[in-house]
Formats: sequence, structure tokens, C-alpha cells
Amino acid sequence: MFCQKCGKQVPDGAAFCQHCGGSTVSPSAAVSPPSQPSPGPAVEYAGFWLRVVATIIDGIVLGVVFIVLIIVLVLFAAVVAGVSDARQLEDNPIVILFALLFYALSIVLPWLYAAYMESSSWQATLGKKMLGLVVTDIRGEPISFWRATGRHFGKIVSGMILYIGFMMAGFTEKKQALHDILAECLVLRTR
Repeated sequence: MFCQKCGKQVPDGAAFCQHCGGSTVSPSAAVSPPSQPSPGPAVEYAGFWLRVVATIIDGIVLGVVFIVLIIVLVLFAAVVAGVSDARQLEDNPIVILFALLFYALSIVLPWLYAAYMESSSWQATLGKKMLGLVVTDIRGEPISFWRATGRHFGKIVSGMILYIGFMMAGFTEKKQALHDILAECLVLRTR
């Protein structure tokens, strides 16, 4: 093989001449269109039904936590209030306080569970992890706790319109539900 500029012989496969630095590629080859780029790793979006199953698994996990929490709160409230008869629990201010605490926890715990897990190194709740799903931003990068928080509370909007916001995951190009679009997130399959 010879240099196009100085004409000296260069080793086969060399892109540049070691004598003059000229290109060893012929001018006709230099202007020819490049071959098709090799495709990168295929991105597979998580569909509607996979996400439904993940939500059911997460519901079971949170349900067990809430059952234990209810039992503990009711027993603790009864002990603190000094109530031995279940009929006395209704109007007791301490019991009412514990009921309000439970309602507050029923909002805070699912939020912290979803936001913490989806912004962790797992990038998924337990249900999503079991199904090989991860939550990312639009570029495929992990999301922050605050983006995960926005995504979680965006589910309220998805549910307010007859759950159509959730069903959008079955029809949009990237299988995004309304709360994913609002938070600029994707749910991807890893397997």
C-alpha cells in the first residue's frame, strides 16, 4: 500500500503515512458514504401490563406494612388511653390522634417508599425490581429523589381522569403514563 501524497510505501492497514503524515485512504474511498452505523443497545420500554403487575406487588408489600402498622397503632392507642373495652375506643381523643397519625402515614409511607426506591441504585420499587424494570429520566439516567417525588404525586393526576393517565402507558410511543410524561421519566425493561 502506498501513500496518496508522497507515494512511499506504508504498512497495510495504516490510516496515515509515517513519512509525510498524509492519508493512505484513496480519495474515492474518502468521499464514499459511511457504512450503516452499528445499532446501539435496544431500549425496551415497560408496557402497561408489566407495570400493573409491579403495582400489585408493591400494593401487597405496602399492604403488609400497613396491616402491621394498624395493629401496632390500635394496640398502642388502647394501652395509652387505658381502654379495655373496644366500644370505648370511638370517642377517645388519643385514639382519634392515632387515627390521624395513621392517615398521615398512609400518605407519607407510599411516597417515601416510591421516591426513595426509584431514586436509589435499584432505580425501582420492589415490584419493578422483581420484574426487571427501572425508572430513568428521558436520557436513561437515574432520577433524583425530587423527580421521583414528582412522578409519585403525578399519579394523583393520572388517576383523577378516570385512570386514563395510567392507561396512556399502553398507547404512547415510549409507553409513558401521564405521570411519566409530567416528570419526564421512562420505565425500561432490563431483561
